[in-house]
Amino acid sequence: MTTLAPTPTTAEQLRARRRTRGLLGKVLTYGLLSLIAVITVYPFYWTVLTSLETTGAIYTPKLLPDSVTWRNYEAVFSNAPMLRWVLNSVVICFFGVVGSVVLATLAAYPLARMRFPGRDLIFYAILAVLVLPNEAGLIVNYITTVKLGLLRSVPGEYAAIVLPGLASVVGLFLLRQAYLGIPQELIEAARIDGASELTIWRRVMIPLALPSITAFAILDFVATWNSFLWARIILNDREMYPLAAGLLELNGLFSTNTRAVAAGTVLTIIPILLIFLFAQRYFMRGIEGAVKG
Repeated sequence: MTTLAPTPTTAEQLRARRRTRGLLGKVLTYGLLSLIAVITVYPFYWTVLTSLETTGAIYTPKLLPDSVTWRNYEAVFSNAPMLRWVLNSVVICFFGVVGSVVLATLAAYPLARMRFPGRDLIFYAILAVLVLPNEAGLIVNYITTVKLGLLRSVPGEYAAIVLPGLASVVGLFLLRQAYLGIPQELIEAARIDGASELTIWRRVMIPLALPSITAFAILDFVATWNSFLWARIILNDREMYPLAAGLLELNGLFSTNTRAVAAGTVLTIIPILLIFLFAQRYFMRGIEGAVKG
């Protein structure tokens, strides 16, 4: 004979049941998020472990290294021009990010706050470019770069890497959304006071959209820092490679030393982590503002 469980008869029992269900839901949610976090982070953690060991099985799952040594990092610096690659990446990222931010902030302003025929049509036509893969423009960019003679000098080679990536559709979209969130009354007040459109952009729009600008700058920095395909296509001198392109060179240089390649990978990722940790607050505020529009 089946015995039925006693049903709650008091308000206190109902509240206790709701607390239990709420606690169980939080435990399951945090457990699932922790599992996803471990799955996401472990490849990078495995790379760090591999770069710190000299012996042992590489592909065996482990939490701590069998031994710790900096020999793999020394091998990377002694056999490859790492410092020059880092310098190249810094120069390319500086001019690339600054140029992209300036162009995106300028281009987004008329598309968000100025009225002219076909404004929305132009914006959606620019957004349609997102469906095209980056590889679609490689041939045109290569021919243009050669015709301009940019590959004949060191500054020209830097310019050849930076110029094709200056116009960012993602940045244009993010900053247009940020501009749309600024009250129109501020812009009208500035116009009544006699401010030009460029003054309004510089003294009203830029300060108020700074979180979104910072978020875009971080995204563009990560994309520029990790880009390697274009540099590998147009550059013949390995000394001019950015760090990401040099990492592929390490893969061939240390074809029998996976631990050295892992050390080079860690060195490539560290600047991105530092930039993100430094500007994390602005990044989250900027993404939130862009989503709200």
